[in-house]
Amino acid sequence: MTNPLLADWTGPFSLPPFAQMEDDQFGPAIETGLTVARANIAAIAANPEPPTFANVIEALEEAEALLNRVAGLFYTVSGADSTPAREALMRDLAPKMAAFSSEIIMNEALYQRIAVLWRAREAQGLTPEQDRMLELYHRMFIRAGAALSGAEAARMAEIKSRLAVLYTQFSQNLLADERAWSHPLTEEDLAGLPSSLAAAARAAGEERGEAGPVLTLSRSLVVPFLQFSDNRELRRIAYEAWTARGANGNETDNTELLNEILSLREERAKLLGYESFAAYKLETEMAGSPDNVRGLLMGVWGPAKAAAEADADVLTEMLHKDGTNGPLEPWDWRYYSEKRRVAEFDFDEEALKPYLSLDAMIGAAFDVANRLFGLEFSEIDGPFYHADVRGWEVTRKGQHIAVFLGDYHARGSKRSGAWCTAMRSQKKLGGETRPIVMNVCNFAKGDPTLLSHDDARTLFHEFGHALHQMLSDVTYEFISGTSVARDFVELPSQLYEHWLDVPEVLQKHARHYKTGEAIPQDLQDKLKAAATYDQGFSTVEYLASALVDLDFHEGAAPKDALARQAEVLAEIGMPHAIRMRHAAPHFGHVFSGDGYSAGYYSYMWSEVMDADAFEAFEEAGGPFDPAMAEKLEDWILSKGGSQEAETLYKGFRGRMPGVEALLKGRGLLDKV
Repeated sequence: MTNPLLADWTGPFSLPPFAQMEDDQFGPAIETGLTVARANIAAIAANPEPPTFANVIEALEEAEALLNRVAGLFYTVSGADSTPAREALMRDLAPKMAAFSSEIIMNEALYQRIAVLWRAREAQGLTPEQDRMLELYHRMFIRAGAALSGAEAARMAEIKSRLAVLYTQFSQNLLADERAWSHPLTEEDLAGLPSSLAAAARAAGEERGEAGPVLTLSRSLVVPFLQFSDNRELRRIAYEAWTARGANGNETDNTELLNEILSLREERAKLLGYESFAAYKLETEMAGSPDNVRGLLMGVWGPAKAAAEADADVLTEMLHKDGTNGPLEPWDWRYYSEKRRVAEFDFDEEALKPYLSLDAMIGAAFDVANRLFGLEFSEIDGPFYHADVRGWEVTRKGQHIAVFLGDYHARGSKRSGAWCTAMRSQKKLGGETRPIVMNVCNFAKGDPTLLSHDDARTLFHEFGHALHQMLSDVTYEFISGTSVARDFVELPSQLYEHWLDVPEVLQKHARHYKTGEAIPQDLQDKLKAAATYDQGFSTVEYLASALVDLDFHEGAAPKDALARQAEVLAEIGMPHAIRMRHAAPHFGHVFSGDGYSAGYYSYMWSEVMDADAFEAFEEAGGPFDPAMAEKLEDWILSKGGSQEAETLYKGFRGRMPGVEALLKGRGLLDKV
């Protein structure tokens, strides 16, 4: 029987054959993809013709097309809808894929053909985009170890293979911990909780086959529980379980994996001639060096800590007035902060939720994209890889732009967090290829699903990434969409968040799910007044994670990562009642792959730009200024990685921004 994953995807919009795919098809399909790719690359390396951009770089762009298609589908569905078979295959594939990557990088004949092109690049008559591609390919090979030989080359291959295994194990351990833990709740435990939260707990119990409601480690369930539950002991149990993921002393404990990952990263950097992994990693980012990153983070740390400590004093007083002696604990912060927000701003977030249904916020994100970029969205039928998934065709002036998939609900088979991915990226080489882009979130399912303001912001954030993919307009997949510097990739997503709170967007789309009534003006006013509330807390918990990540990679790898984490927090004076947003054992951004390693700072680096970029709209005439929207698409959303990130931002804004816009946006400017 023909493997449907290997056949051309000929269904509507050339979507993957979701209805026909089965777990036992993925392994053979990926093996076939590897075989075809190896043959193609061998032919490129052995080509007797003199190297040209077409027979080397463009040929490499096409060489792994089948492998990228089937492996991309596999990793996409495995992250969003894991099964034991998919998890086993991921473990099996990790060293194989790493070995394949090393084969390419260490192919001396292939590297020499690229090197010849690089040395003669000025005589090649390349377009600016082709010149950029050659630069990036040459840099990629050098930074991956192509210039190494002998024992050093062999050791680099070993390191990459082992890291691939460790990353997979780390991710699966984290998912196992999140999936395994639940705590039964009685109806008495639900008393006083918002009705939407109680309903989510009951739904979680049903999903797990329990007789009653349960608390799980889904962020959209545990965080609001910490915010609203009057039961301090239950809050403590939930918080400690949430923060202990990956560090439970059992077979899924990630502690030893951390130490090995950090040691191997340091060794990898030293083999390439860098003094540290951070120096290696940041060389190609906008920040450029660890010193520049530390300067940004510490420049914000002081004002954020001052704000958090002032808030802690107020919350501690509230705790004591409730008859609880002793210090404010981490499981108390969200609870008392919510009470304070209600008292000081007369703003109850639960009063906002009925106006922020999932359908309404999807509609809002689509409408903003229509007003800014002329995009239109028409829902399409599945089947997709899970019944929760929805799909839309994206068009502009009748022309097909992309397919957008949304997988919004939390479930046990999905890893935590929210992300954007492309099952197929935009490119023009070999014919116009339009993307299939997907947003994955973890919102607690309800009837209907009602979002917190933070949930709605997450939806807008991920859709900003999706726009970066959908509006890409380049020739080569290697530089398509979000294939940009790590500290630039968050700019489109964080910038798009700003449109959620534009008054006319709220007025049009934030409508009560039962009555259709528009959000009251007084509720909008309260939302705006409380916009920077508790920013000391959120900034401190984020910065602590970013500073620990930087420290882990800036010098010699620590022998004991958790001990070093504790030392860093002590050195910066971490407030007692706040913990890191992501402690190392569950820091998936940093330890599930190389993506954000030594790079978690990038959210804040991008925030400096997104605050400044939205100011550009306001200065130009408003959030829907057509000229600014056109510049945003022309200089950032359509360009991918075709130019250096700083060049693209300056093309849009005319200059680079300072940190003041970020501090102003977080309400921390007066703390400087």
